Amino acid sequence: MKLVSWNVNGVRAAMDKGLRDYLRSGDADIVCLQEVKAEHHQAGLDWLEGYEVVWNPAVKKGYSGTAVLSRLPFKNFKLGMGIAEHDAEGRVITVEFPDFHLVNVYTPNSQDELRRLPYRLRWDEAFRKYLKRLEDTKPVYATGDFNVAHQEIDIARPKENRRNAGFTDEERESFGELLASGFVDTFRHFTPDPHHYSWWSYRAGARGKNVGWRIDYWLASEAMKSKLKAARIRSDIFGSDHCPVELDL
Repeated sequence: MKLVSWNVNGVRAAMDKGLRDYLRSGDADIVCLQEVKAEHHQAGLDWLEGYEVVWNPAVKKGYSGTAVLSRLPFKNFKLGMGIAEHDAEGRVITVEFPDFHLVNVYTPNSQDELRRLPYRLRWDEAFRKYLKRLEDTKPVYATGDFNVAHQEIDIARPKENRRNAGFTDEERESFGELLASGFVDTFRHFTPDPHHYSWWSYRAGARGKNVGWRIDYWLASEAMKSKLKAARIRSDIFGSDHCPVELDL
């Protein structure tokens, strides 16, 4: 089974930059998209066959939003976490499959001057509790743009970015709490090496120089560790300022 996650930074813009080709040529059983910035009918996916689509747009038009495309039959799905404070921006989709829950997430950014950091930390706590409640019934795969580089190995320039959004001590510790609660960072499970990133600024040719951040993840419940076969960051795939991350089971 192949699972894919990609922050497309606008599904309409990404479609002609590489997303369409990737979906057509890929063999993914499940595709999770973040920051779709569109309603489902605006996405331009009419040509895509074989997938059932679950879409969660933000209330604010052209902002945030997530989607899950699945070739596999599933039992049901849920939009959001059931918390009004957190559910207006279309950031979470949960799909229940026979043997696991799949959660697609686009975590809020702490923003310039960390003005949204307190909210971000409330979000992290609520999301962690949400995943643990899901685990009461079956194991969880959680994926998406978590908007944090966990360790210094996950960012090209850690010293320069200390206290910037996505690399504050608070965000890193919060993500560490999520992992410690019983989740595997699947990429690091297979690859301990540095210089692997999933997001690059559009400025100063950062992608060409590989000056990036690893902020897109596939997490798995510890109970599913034996199911993991491979995890990849597809930095060779273009279409967004992020690249796809893939997990084989």
